[in-house]
Amino acid sequence: MTSWSDHAIWWHVYPLGFTGAPLTAAPEGAPARHRLRRLENWLDYAVDLGCSGLQLGPIFASETHGYDTVDHFRIDPRLGDDDDFDHLVAQARRRGLRVLLDGVFNHVGRGFPVFARALAEGPDSPAARWFRPGDGAGGFAVFEGHDHLVALNHAEPAVLDHVVRVMGHWLDRGASGWRLDAAYAVPRAFWREAVTRVRREHPDAWFVGEVIHGDYTAYVTEGGLDSVTQYELWKAIWSSLNDGNFFELAWALDRHNRLLEVFAPMTFVGNHDVTRLASKLTDPRRLGHALAVLLTVGGVPSLYYGDEQAFLGVKEERAGGDDAIRPAFPDDPGDLPSHGMPVYRLHQRLVGLRRRHPWLVRARTKAEHVANRALALRSQGAEGEVVTLLNIGDDAYRFPVDVSRLTVAESCAGADGRGTEGCGAGGADEDPALVPAHGWRVLVPRP
Repeated sequence: MTSWSDHAIWWHVYPLGFTGAPLTAAPEGAPARHRLRRLENWLDYAVDLGCSGLQLGPIFASETHGYDTVDHFRIDPRLGDDDDFDHLVAQARRRGLRVLLDGVFNHVGRGFPVFARALAEGPDSPAARWFRPGDGAGGFAVFEGHDHLVALNHAEPAVLDHVVRVMGHWLDRGASGWRLDAAYAVPRAFWREAVTRVRREHPDAWFVGEVIHGDYTAYVTEGGLDSVTQYELWKAIWSSLNDGNFFELAWALDRHNRLLEVFAPMTFVGNHDVTRLASKLTDPRRLGHALAVLLTVGGVPSLYYGDEQAFLGVKEERAGGDDAIRPAFPDDPGDLPSHGMPVYRLHQRLVGLRRRHPWLVRARTKAEHVANRALALRSQGAEGEVVTLLNIGDDAYRFPVDVSRLTVAESCAGADGRGTEGCGAGGADEDPALVPAHGWRVLVPRP
């Protein structure tokens, strides 16, 4: 990984939803709407949260949700134009925020001009070689049954050249890296060649692939990527909390440690494709437990907009089923409802702890004590250690672990409806190993 990415904590925004853009593209020739500039009002909010980067969902011209791209070199007119992008990057840089873009290079929308030429010129044309033959409309393959998403042919040199040009173009304009959508559906050899070529001009660029299942490490060792999305850990966090089965999380963290021997995964407890954490958890008092794990284990954390305010939202498998998890935000942070602020402040504290211990990005985490409803995690690196104690039981729990050199850095009693009661640094006379019912603690070495 590049040196700067070791310190990255992303605030992840889905711009089309965040800015309240229409669900479908405007007719050709309609004037651009400069919604992207609304994000400027939120950059200080991201900085105050403790983040060091702005992770953007799709911003390029598309037909509907952004993942059906029709022009990789043009900002979606629903969001604005090149000047709006340049302005956002400049304002982010002024605040020390890097910008990560979302690249959809496995498939395109049916309105992609080369696809239109392929349909018009026939299956033996140069344009048709951009796409894989298949059973979709027009005789071409589509992505996971979505007829409007036409799968690219990654064995075609022209496709590789196109992807390299796109990534270089936006890195030239100030982006710092790419999230590669549906990376798992693209041959790893393609990624290696693409990022190798891009790095010749942009050696500090960071590339993270969306990999839901499969061999995560191979996308780094064979595909040349810097990181992949850690869905396995995401699932284990909320599932273990819901089921009262911390053995699942301990097992997942053991696998996570093996990944960290090779690379630092992108870790998260929410994103634009999954039900929000506050809706996923069956007991809202456990939100802080999930966040404490996210920010005290190895990896590059990403926080999905609205999760820091305990927004609700359920993903549904239907047309428009993502709308609830990709909502519009108000024009200004001051317009957010006040009831989300305790969760925001909890995020601030834990992100702040993470920033004070940047070595955690590559830390290994050992489960030192595991019970169904109680878990002690010790994260260690060359520069220190952090112990995270989780109790989701109905009674206080004294952990049988060595905490003699440690003190309470952050904790929550967890007794209120959102698990934010009694949050803050511990007192000097506290027993660090004793965690209240439904509470958690993060311990650090005494000064």
